[in-house]
Amino acid sequence: MTSLLAKVSMGLAVMAFAAVPALLPSPVLAQTAALPASKGEVLLTIDGAISTVTDGSQARLDRAALQNLGLKELKTSNPFTDGVHLYEGVLLAEVLDLVGATGTTLTARALDGYSVDIPMQDVRDYPVLLAMKIDGQVMSVRQKGPLWVIYPVDQYQDLKAESYSARSIWQLTHVTVK
Repeated sequence: MTSLLAKVSMGLAVMAFAAVPALLPSPVLAQTAALPASKGEVLLTIDGAISTVTDGSQARLDRAALQNLGLKELKTSNPFTDGVHLYEGVLLAEVLDLVGATGTTLTARALDGYSVDIPMQDVRDYPVLLAMKIDGQVMSVRQKGPLWVIYPVDQYQDLKAESYSARSIWQLTHVTVK
């Protein structure tokens, strides 16, 4: 009787152990999650090394999706405008966190085809803003909008270097995470 009970117990333990992998998330399923589809005009499309998407293999974000991250303000100058301005938008790091970005480089593209590589480390080291407003006004395409990457150059002296100025892309529409 003891040996039969031991065999049954051992068999149940083996069956239970064998079932454990079935309870774990599949690696394929764990790779991507979904964001709600944008209802408004898409301002930014992100693709590449991301794990959260709205459409196939990309995340398409409208103004509401971006604003839901929480708006931040940044008062700074930049080499492309006169004086100091108040920019309002979302931290680029938070946008990248939203889509589960895992790369080391962001290739940012503008409406006019201009593109620039932004090291992921920039957005981890500094509060880089994805600006949607300047001095309280929503930025139109004519005003370098609807999205403009703004570095806090007045708060961090090392950001005044030319290499950072080139990364301050305006009329941003697309980011590929590599």
